[in-house]
Amino acid sequence: MAASIEPRLTLCICLVFISGFPAVSALIEGLYCGTQSCYDVLGVSREASKAEVGRAYRQLARRYHPDRYQPGESDDSRETAQQKFLLVATAYETLKDEELRKDYDYMLDHPEKYYSHYYTYYRRRLAPKVDVRIVILVTICAVSLFQYYSWWSSYTEAINYLITIPKYRIQATELAKQQGLLNKTKEKGKNRRSKEEIREEEELIIRDIIKNKIDIKGGYQKPNISDILLCKIILFPYHLCTYVAWNCSWFYRFIIRGEEYGDEERLYIIRRYMKMSQAQFDSLDNSLIETFLKQQLWIKENYEAYREEQEEEMKMKMATDPRWKRYRRWMKSEGPGRITFADD
Repeated sequence: MAASIEPRLTLCICLVFISGFPAVSALIEGLYCGTQSCYDVLGVSREASKAEVGRAYRQLARRYHPDRYQPGESDDSRETAQQKFLLVATAYETLKDEELRKDYDYMLDHPEKYYSHYYTYYRRRLAPKVDVRIVILVTICAVSLFQYYSWWSSYTEAINYLITIPKYRIQATELAKQQGLLNKTKEKGKNRRSKEEIREEEELIIRDIIKNKIDIKGGYQKPNISDILLCKIILFPYHLCTYVAWNCSWFYRFIIRGEEYGDEERLYIIRRYMKMSQAQFDSLDNSLIETFLKQQLWIKENYEAYREEQEEEMKMKMATDPRWKRYRRWMKSEGPGRITFADD
């Protein structure tokens, strides 16, 4: 008796579990065509070609399109016809795209992968329509153009300023006269130019000489196409290999073999101690750079002594400067730590 009850009890438990958990459905609300099959919405089979899908969509679109809706032609109301048209459009958008159709067929064949279908659907839906690589490339090109334009504007501004300085104008005029650019014979007859035209030509000559002879360094130097972001990215592998080779050469020459530093290596060490970029260091006067070499600032102890000396000089200058004295008096009497009220 007990042996006959056991199979029945097991069967009842299985039936309870089966009835307690609903069957997995391949059609999920909120994904694609919802609880309806996109193939059934368009009235095509799963083996239908892209042309057949398009033909079925056009037939249903002419029937349910809101602009073609005519009351009395069908039992559907305007709202119902609009909902059907949206469903037909969704089915067509799902089946016309090969990748999207492949994901939809996979969902129909594997209904148990519930969360995977949600992820695949929203990943495609929320993904940008434009290739991200194109967006990055366009952004880099735009930044590079802006860089080059701003650098060129700064360089032009520096040239315009240098032209107004008498020192550089006199030197440029002397060079122009030596080259025979300003010693031309006077023109006669119809070819004779006005004083304004001659003055404009002289200004252009002086400007060109200043541009070619004066080496502007720092933030106002002449822009170089290799310094923009796009070129730096393209040349990054080359610069990386050069940097690695340079460090290996430095380690071998000065650490292993113990060679003596040259002027170039000494200036590099000094610039590193001063925490200056190459452009900032190049903008310094040549006399100051010569002073660095004479004081042997590439040696750590000499540089520390030089830095302390500069700090002491700055403190002395600040102590004797009348502007700093006024500033200290103001900070002591009416600085930000003191609250005062205006008289009524």
